[in-house]
Amino acid sequence: MTQQASPGFPQDHAAQTADVIVVGSGPAGSSAAFYLASAGLDVLVLEKSRFPREKVCGDGLTPRAVKALTAMGVPLPESDGWLRNKGLRIIGGGGRIELAWPELSSYPGFGLVRTRLDFDEILARHAQKAGARLLEGVNVTGPLRDDRTGRVIGVTARETVDGETAEHIFRGRVVIAADGNSSRLSVAMGLRKRDDRPLGVAVRSYYTTPRHDDDYLEAWLDLWDGDNLLPGYGWIFGMGDGTSNVGLGLLNTSEAFGNIDYRVLLRKWLAGMPPEWGLTEENRTQPVRGSALPMGFNRTPHYTRGLLLAGDSGGMVNPFNGEGIAYAMEAGEIAARTVVQALARPSAAGIETVLQTYPRELKVAYGGYYTLGNSFVQMIGHPAFMRFATKHGVKRPYIMRFTMKLLGNLTEPRGGDATDRLLNALSKMTPAA
Repeated sequence: MTQQASPGFPQDHAAQTADVIVVGSGPAGSSAAFYLASAGLDVLVLEKSRFPREKVCGDGLTPRAVKALTAMGVPLPESDGWLRNKGLRIIGGGGRIELAWPELSSYPGFGLVRTRLDFDEILARHAQKAGARLLEGVNVTGPLRDDRTGRVIGVTARETVDGETAEHIFRGRVVIAADGNSSRLSVAMGLRKRDDRPLGVAVRSYYTTPRHDDDYLEAWLDLWDGDNLLPGYGWIFGMGDGTSNVGLGLLNTSEAFGNIDYRVLLRKWLAGMPPEWGLTEENRTQPVRGSALPMGFNRTPHYTRGLLLAGDSGGMVNPFNGEGIAYAMEAGEIAARTVVQALARPSAAGIETVLQTYPRELKVAYGGYYTLGNSFVQMIGHPAFMRFATKHGVKRPYIMRFTMKLLGNLTEPRGGDATDRLLNALSKMTPAA
């Protein structure tokens, strides 16, 4: 194993240090890098893959995610492949309803669809334009820790180019772990997943179908395993390019979780679709891929000894609907804001005092809501409750409008209508996850 720098690694010492090292350039990492660089800090982003790269995702973006994108100044022209949608179509329990995204001053009234094949790269390049440095194909192998204090002061990394492997050390005053569900950095620091928090699994693929151009995201609540209605939903999200992203997500609150072949379940579900939709194996354009959905803060604490967790590494997927992109981007911004304030302090003690506020900020933002979500997934894990909810809920528009705001976390922060005030009060009164 050679110790010389390979072509992908920086050759000078200055390039191997930064104010902040961000591990991972998904939505959380790129958002954090953008805000850190915009504030004038030297930011180094280390991404183990090379763009373009694939990620398992439904590719649907709610108004909450759209707001995060516009806050970063990401251009969203439809001419550049950003496909807008009006709302959510829900099918289940013998009912079918179309719900427009709520009209709120705090969130845009539209959602988007964009494949993750280029979505993450768009964010990463946007962070680069703001001044962040990005190294692709650099696999972070672990934290670099101070021998005396145990504090994280950087990371170790490896890259292989043309058969040559180089190992390097990257040093930073703060490290942000945005390295996904498996989060090697978190595990190395002793931060393991919590068994008392929900976990989901999603599988999806793409199909050539006439349903590719749809104004609504479509969710199906009827996922059956024999006689049991499973906690989760299937989706059909038109990509506008002749294909639809089709998949399903399930929660570990079902007794069947872990005993189901999800790819077989997807085929069985699609076999019941109208033939004219063309959702068949012959029209599948990509392999069926799966991924875990870490929910409801299933890894804590979100800050320890110089390391902050953002996105999937900290289990920040919404337990109500499986949405992760919006919360990853928001957490990236919160992490960046915290780090900017911390590094402005003149002493190590002052820096640490500010960094320790990061978990509290996350709890204020999502803690009560995620606790409600964790309880919700426990309830729908009971087939009888799931059958009752789908049978009696989908056919009632007022219930579904309430449900859409609850599941999408789309309310006016202040004021709003009675639904907004009720949901906000519930989140504030509920103990934080």
